[in-house]
Amino acid sequence: MKMPKAPPAFERVLRDIKDPDRLMQIITLSAKTSRPGKYLHWDELQYHTPPEGFSREEWWLALKLKRKQQSSAVPFTDAKGKLFTYGMVDPIPEMFHKIDQGAGGHIGMPDQITNPETRDWYCVNSLIQEAITSSQLEGAATTRGVAKEMIRTQRRPRDKSEQMILNNFQSMQHIGALKDEPLSKDRVFDLHRIIMAKTLESDAAAGRFRLPDERIVVGDMYGEVFHNPPPAEQLEERMAATCDFANGKIPEGFFHPVIRSIVLHFWLAYDHPFVDGNGRVARALFYWSMLRHGYWLFEFVSISQILLKAPAKYGRAFLYTETDDNDLTYFILQQLGVIDRAVKGLHEYIERKTAQLRAIESRLHGITVLNHRQQALISNALRHPQQRYLFRSHQMSHNVAYQTARTDLLDLEQRGLLTSRKVGRTWHFTPVADLERKLTRLD
Repeated sequence: MKMPKAPPAFERVLRDIKDPDRLMQIITLSAKTSRPGKYLHWDELQYHTPPEGFSREEWWLALKLKRKQQSSAVPFTDAKGKLFTYGMVDPIPEMFHKIDQGAGGHIGMPDQITNPETRDWYCVNSLIQEAITSSQLEGAATTRGVAKEMIRTQRRPRDKSEQMILNNFQSMQHIGALKDEPLSKDRVFDLHRIIMAKTLESDAAAGRFRLPDERIVVGDMYGEVFHNPPPAEQLEERMAATCDFANGKIPEGFFHPVIRSIVLHFWLAYDHPFVDGNGRVARALFYWSMLRHGYWLFEFVSISQILLKAPAKYGRAFLYTETDDNDLTYFILQQLGVIDRAVKGLHEYIERKTAQLRAIESRLHGITVLNHRQQALISNALRHPQQRYLFRSHQMSHNVAYQTARTDLLDLEQRGLLTSRKVGRTWHFTPVADLERKLTRLD
C-alpha cells in the first residue's frame, strides 16, 4: 500500500476561481456530480475524465461543494483540534435500512440462529472465526484448523500466533458479557490486557496508555509513515471523549447506532492509545457497540474475515479519511460494505450447513450398519447437538425392550457418534462435537 495523493486544498482551489460566472458554472456542476455507489478520493479521481469543459481541480471543487452540503460533524477531532465529518450519501441510508432489518430483528433468520439448542454452536464458531482472522490481520501465522483445534480442545498455545488468537477469542467472549455495561477507560484497559496477554515484551505495557517516550507510528517496512497518532499527553482527555461518545452522551440528538459503532472503531484506531493491539481493540469495540445497540446478529458475524481478504482497502479507507479534510465517509462506506458482505456470508454459510445436514440425514437411510432406531436418534442429534439420551428415553421413544435400547446407544458410542458420562446412577449420552464428520466415515 502506498500513501494516497493528498487533494488540493479546498480553500485554495476556490480562491483561484476569479470569474464569478465560472464559479456559478462549477456550483451548477456540483448539483450534477452524484455518482451512486461512488465516493471518489482525489487519488482515484486522477484516473477519471472530468466533465467536458472543466479541469480536474474544478471537478474536485464541485464534488467538495456537494459533499460539504451533505456533511455533518462528529464530536471527534484530530490531533490539531479539527473536527471529523461524514456525509449521508447514497447508498448509506439504504444500507442502514438493511442492517436494521437483518441484524436487529428476526426477519428471515434461519432456525439454527434462533433455536437456543443450536445458536451457541454457531456463536462459538463465529467467535473462533473472528479471533483467527482478526489476529491474522495483525500478523498471526497459524492455520485455521490448528487454531480451531486449540480453542475447542482448550489446549495451551504453542507460540505467539496461537496466543494472539486465544486472546482474541477470550476478548470476544468478554465483549459479549460486557455489552450491557457502559464503556469506561478501565474497561477498555481490561479489554487490552486480555487481547495482549503473554504477547508483549513486557506485560506492564498491557492495560495502559503508551508513554510519551514510546513513539508509535503506523507505517510500512520501508519506513514510510502513514499515520502519526496524537501525542500521549492527549490520550487521557481523548479516551474520556471516546467513552462519552460510545455511551451516547455526545452528540446531542439522534446519531445512528451503526454510524456510532463505525466511528468508535475509527476513533480508537486513529488515537492508537496502546503500544500494540490497537486494531484488535478497535474491532472489539465495534462489536461491543453493535451488540449494545441491539444488533444481536453480530454475535455470529465476522467482519475480520472480510477485511483479511482485502486488507489494503481497509487501510486505504483510513488514509482517504485522514488526507481529505477528516472526511469519515470513506471509512463508513468501506465498513458498511464489509458488514453487508459479512452478513451475506453468514446466511450463505448457514444455507450450506443446512444443505449438508439434509444430505447427511438423507444418507443416514443408506447406512446399513445403523438400524432405524439409531438413524432416528442420530437425525435428531444433528438438529439438537445438546440433546441428552438415556436408555429409558430411547426405550420409550421406540417401544422396545430396555436391553435393546441399551445395545443401540452403546453401539453408537462404540462407533464414535455419542459420548457418555454417568450422572448419579444414570448414563447420559450426548452427540460428539464432530458428528457430521464422523457420519461421513460410516459405511
